[in-house]
Amino acid sequence: MTKRSPWLGLAVLALPALLVSIDVFVLLLALPRIGADLHASSTEQLWILDVYGFLLSGFMITMGTLGDRIGRRRLLLLGAAAFGAASAVAAYSTGPVMLIAARAALGIAGATLAPSSLALISGLFPDPRRRGLAIGVWMVCFMSGAIIGPVVGGLLLQHFWWGSAFLLGVPAMVLLLILGPILLPEQRHPGARRFDLPSVGLSLAAILPMVYAVKELARDGARPLPVAALALGLTVAVVFVRRQRRLADPLLDLRLFGDRAFATALGGMFAGTMVTGAMMVFITQHLQLVDALSPRDAGLWILPAAIASAASFQVSPLLARRFRPGRLIGGGLLLSALGAALVVLIPATAGPLPIIVAFVISNIGMGPMVTLATGIVLGSAPPERAGSAGALNEVSGEFGYALGIALLGSLGTAVYRAVVDLPPGLPAPAAAGARDTVTAATAAAGGLPADTAEPLLAAARAAATTGLHVTAAVCAVVLVALAALTLRLLRHVPALTAPAPAAPEPEELSVP
Repeated sequence: MTKRSPWLGLAVLALPALLVSIDVFVLLLALPRIGADLHASSTEQLWILDVYGFLLSGFMITMGTLGDRIGRRRLLLLGAAAFGAASAVAAYSTGPVMLIAARAALGIAGATLAPSSLALISGLFPDPRRRGLAIGVWMVCFMSGAIIGPVVGGLLLQHFWWGSAFLLGVPAMVLLLILGPILLPEQRHPGARRFDLPSVGLSLAAILPMVYAVKELARDGARPLPVAALALGLTVAVVFVRRQRRLADPLLDLRLFGDRAFATALGGMFAGTMVTGAMMVFITQHLQLVDALSPRDAGLWILPAAIASAASFQVSPLLARRFRPGRLIGGGLLLSALGAALVVLIPATAGPLPIIVAFVISNIGMGPMVTLATGIVLGSAPPERAGSAGALNEVSGEFGYALGIALLGSLGTAVYRAVVDLPPGLPAPAAAGARDTVTAATAAAGGLPADTAEPLLAAARAAATTGLHVTAAVCAVVLVALAALTLRLLRHVPALTAPAPAAPEPEELSVP
């Protein structure tokens, strides 16, 4: 077999990470125009936005295991072809139902990309030191999509029709299909047995209702249907786990959780994403609703924090060559806790600069968790389970983010409603909305005289800031507790000083 450069292979794997990230942020900008041009109802617009995430999360574990069996490169290329085709269908959709179906196909195709990419990185870089750097580069590419997505999306939507936003991914996927067979080795589990279809059905029946439930609980609070969906998902999850324990070759190998480093890193990723992801959403809302910035200006203020994250992703693997990962991750989490604690001290009238400084500190601290924990998850799993490990890593982040918004969002809303002190003399409809959320208060103020609107806005912004303070304090406490657990449970993981033994050449597949 001709020798391939692993760094060129990494460059190929960075393409889907960058484009999938851009796709998410561009859609947020394009949605209002999509709704107007396709005459989509509010419910249809929500499905256009959410169906991608539902199916991406639901199929991640299945696709990770499928890649271990049929070949990770093969699955990546199949997913890239499907993603490109579905992007074209989405761009030229003639109605909301067609676009929802295309977004669903994008979610299923997208579920192949991250697990296959992470598993291939694990095979390309068997040395933990180089693997850490490679994961950092891959994470930076994903973060770069968040940075340039709004800019690229704004330019496209200014000069072209909304469908151009979906066509961004097509050239990159074509390039991946051309270069992937040349620069990426095939990797698969040589002893793979049959694929357990009942387990696939059970995993979807467990994950999809739970993802739906946490998103709906975050959006509208506790209602009967999301609560019932959550109960259904948890019940099916118990059945799924029991089946995996009985199977000789399960869809999800639960023995992976027997490794303390694997379980700790995965749990830390879940909890860390839960609090810091939610903080990002709340700070973005604070910039727009309390500091009264436009979405564009709020996005520009967030850029330093995104750049700080990217820098931390790159530096953390280098530091891990001299310091134990447990200490770096624990120390980073304490730094993130400091950033969250600083948010508690910022008054509503301070302007955007102090809160962005605190957010930059918090993001720098999360770099070791994201890169080193991902490396521990991939390195702790046997090579034949790298796809499953990569899928679990991504699913933990997806669930953590959604659950953090649901739980901490509910907490922030409850605090707002408890402390908001509205000025007297408000019209009844305006007062009812203002007692509910700061968004409703801001909308209500737009239709009131200035002498009434200004006290209303001041009261709503003060209450929203108190809600942010409480959620930030909870985040700081959770991060300190997580740091203590990480320092204790990962203390045995050595620094990345010695190269790993030479790995055998990955098994090649005959791909027609």
